[in-house]
Amino acid sequence: MLTLHRARLVLPDPAAAPSITDGAVLVDGAVVAAVGPYAPVAGARVREWDGLLVPGLRNPAGHWLLEVAYHPDPREELGAEPLLADVPEAQRGPSARRGLQRMLGFGTTAVAGPFEREAVRTAVARSGLAALPGDGREGGLDPLAGGGRLAELVHRPLAVGGPADFAVFDAASVAELEERGAGHCLATVLGGRLLYRRR
Repeated sequence: MLTLHRARLVLPDPAAAPSITDGAVLVDGAVVAAVGPYAPVAGARVREWDGLLVPGLRNPAGHWLLEVAYHPDPREELGAEPLLADVPEAQRGPSARRGLQRMLGFGTTAVAGPFEREAVRTAVARSGLAALPGDGREGGLDPLAGGGRLAELVHRPLAVGGPADFAVFDAASVAELEERGAGHCLATVLGGRLLYRRR
């Protein structure tokens, strides 16, 4: 099925390509079929986003967030932020799944390891997020927090024939996105599927 994601501004590659005002990304299944100025496509479902569409982000603190921190269950009434807590090994898998789901709400499509626990490796593999090598640094759910630069945190540029992994943010420019952070994510698409949409 064809889906056309139209956004106020599309930035296929923050490190190189120019932005496209009133741009669109055409997705065919799990891959990008076209990137360019918006034009209707016969038979395509259209999703309109009032914001900045960019490639999905890489969270360099994936190891810390999934193997060290604990992501509480909403029923525990401990909030949604990762906590440092000594939890039984049996809780590591569910915690990692909740953490991965929460990362989607920050435009994350790839996480940096290493992932040493079997339950965490399984959760990452099943999530669809790419697992990348990393240095195990500490950090939070927002990859752009603390002055992160978009061009340095993009997982991979959007390219025709490449994976349809991207995010849309409530921002009018890269500078605004970097200043406000990734917590203003409107939607995250992974493998062509809309896996997160802000309510």
